[in-house]
Amino acid sequence: MNEVRKILVIRFSSIGDMVLTTPVVRCLKRKYPDAEIHYLTKKKFAQVLANNPYISKMHLLSDNLPELLKELRAERFDFVVDLHRNLRSLRVKLALRRPSGTFPKLNLRKWWYVRTKRKGVMPDVHIVDRYFDAVAKLDVSNDKAGLDFFAAPEPDFALPFERYVAVVCGATYTTKQIPAETVCRLAADRRYNFVLLGDANDGRRIEAVGAEFGGNVRNFCGQTTLNQSALLVQNAEAVITSDTGLMHIAAAFGKRIVAVWGNTTPQLGMYPYMPQKIDGFVNVEKDLPCRPCSKLGYRKCPKGHLRCMKDISAEEILEGVEELIRN
Repeated sequence: MNEVRKILVIRFSSIGDMVLTTPVVRCLKRKYPDAEIHYLTKKKFAQVLANNPYISKMHLLSDNLPELLKELRAERFDFVVDLHRNLRSLRVKLALRRPSGTFPKLNLRKWWYVRTKRKGVMPDVHIVDRYFDAVAKLDVSNDKAGLDFFAAPEPDFALPFERYVAVVCGATYTTKQIPAETVCRLAADRRYNFVLLGDANDGRRIEAVGAEFGGNVRNFCGQTTLNQSALLVQNAEAVITSDTGLMHIAAAFGKRIVAVWGNTTPQLGMYPYMPQKIDGFVNVEKDLPCRPCSKLGYRKCPKGHLRCMKDISAEEILEGVEELIRN
């Protein structure tokens, strides 16, 4: 291409998906250090990349798409990188009429994998590596330095323990959430200090179990911002998490991760991306004939039993923690 001065990256949602785009943003900036890298996302997710030093400007999608398109056209981008690939991102590209690149989303393959459960249907390629197909025209390649997340220091926010294990209780979909009963059984293990992370709904789920925590547990569910949750993850000795945004933030920090899989599977290509580490994470999952039941998740188990999560014991998860800490 001719001189590249301004590039737009599109990813509308969500927390984890946006963190997975950060290697592309970093490599674009390193390839074109004098170029401006702009990023388009939904307003409610702006905080995910708020401190990213490789991004020159954020553009936020609200209810007024025509006004946003006017704003974007005025920027006169040299190239558009579509890392969402849906009708809305297509509309943006058509409105801008600039050279662009996208990535293989593999929706048909995902649909077939979910339907047939045949693992060979999905290629053994992480979605991060597929994202780089969108910038091939710019001669940008993956530096294999992993994910980025830049948490802002908060001097008034104190860590609860010197050493602890972070447990991510929440997820957008119920079929991805570690059951509250399992969380409480984890927290009952006095060998570790535990910090529980999630939103207010997760706090209510845990309270409904009626467990009384000891002094080795701090329940932060519903009490932290995304930045504060990231700081707690960053300083943890290990992180227990399901397939959710904080899993990818933990991977960005290079943490020891015990990934607990419910209705989704690692074969969908969104496991912890840590090419800079060997044995940085352990997958804990059950090989059930109903998995995966969705590439995303459900508000309730389609079969009504949620065995994918309920059959995983706290002891199995803690074995993963012990394995990582020993190494």
